[in-house]
Amino acid sequence: MYGIAFTIAAVFMAFFAMYVRMKAMERPATARKILIPPLAMSTGFLMFLYPPVQEITWLEVGEALGVGLLLSVLLIKTSHFEVRGQEIYMKKTKLLPFLLITLLVGRLAVKLALGIHFEYEVLAGMFFILAFGMLLPWRISMFVKFNEVKRQLEWSRNFGKAETEESESPEDSGTVSSDIRSV
Repeated sequence: MYGIAFTIAAVFMAFFAMYVRMKAMERPATARKILIPPLAMSTGFLMFLYPPVQEITWLEVGEALGVGLLLSVLLIKTSHFEVRGQEIYMKKTKLLPFLLITLLVGRLAVKLALGIHFEYEVLAGMFFILAFGMLLPWRISMFVKFNEVKRQLEWSRNFGKAETEESESPEDSGTVSSDIRSV
């Protein structure tokens, strides 16, 4: 009974997280918004202080981390930034919600399949490592892409200002020639 209730709660939380993620695309991105999730999630490693979770083996850690790294490639490939006005936004993609739903369904299927072979705490630790292994490379990649777009935006701002200042200088604006004519 509790397993079904927790699964339903997890599905609702996943859809809520997806909703928040999609709404976040409507606001400008910042380095802080990109880097805080892995830092905040890293506090979850405190679960490994609880003795039943410590039963996870290094092989299981490696497997979970490897799967997380593989899945992060999908997120990295679907995450891009664009400039709107003078702000940087994450590009909206129709693939991201589909990808997140697929990951949720896959997680639930694996949980149901492996739940009979692993203790609940060990399985929770493995899924945490998988999620962190997926989130960290994705956010690092997003940060690199964000900084690249930010650098291009700043360059275009500075280059645009230099062009504007040159075109508005007295030599180019015709004010010098009118002064000469009046003399």
